[in-house]
Amino acid sequence: MGRPMTIVGTERESSAPELGEARPTSTTVHATWRGDRRYEIGRPGGPAVIIDAAGREGLGPVDTMLGALAACSAIDVLDYLAKRRTPATRLDVRVDAERRPTAPRRVLQARLEFAIDGEGIDVAHAERAIALSFQTYCSISHTLAPDVRLESRLVLNGEERPAVVQRGEEVA
Repeated sequence: MGRPMTIVGTERESSAPELGEARPTSTTVHATWRGDRRYEIGRPGGPAVIIDAAGREGLGPVDTMLGALAACSAIDVLDYLAKRRTPATRLDVRVDAERRPTAPRRVLQARLEFAIDGEGIDVAHAERAIALSFQTYCSISHTLAPDVRLESRLVLNGEERPAVVQRGEEVA
């Protein structure tokens, strides 16, 4: 699992952006079947992880995506708090999701609980950091279908805050 992925040439030409327009970035990930329902996933020449649909040797594809959502938003929250000079000493994100009962069994909604500890962290700043992640920065969040409901709850230094709908339909 720790060995680098084999480099596979996939050179593509992209059209030149208009003046002043940002150029899209390109990412290449390769999936290599490793038997049964297991795949080794990684960037060419980089580290790899095992995705196992049976869940024996690695997370399944949906769990991997939910973990990526948690990590992506957590990175944004930590960066924001550090810029405010109130760094977190701990941050755990728990994701509970609901999926369709039939194919395609896509995620319909996800609830993320951000448990943050740290001295001097203001509730409003932590909530703003979470909101900015979902509204502006987290590329995984923005990659999900727009009708996927995302809800967050902050637990700051052991004190629970109310849930907030970050996108999707509003709480009734």
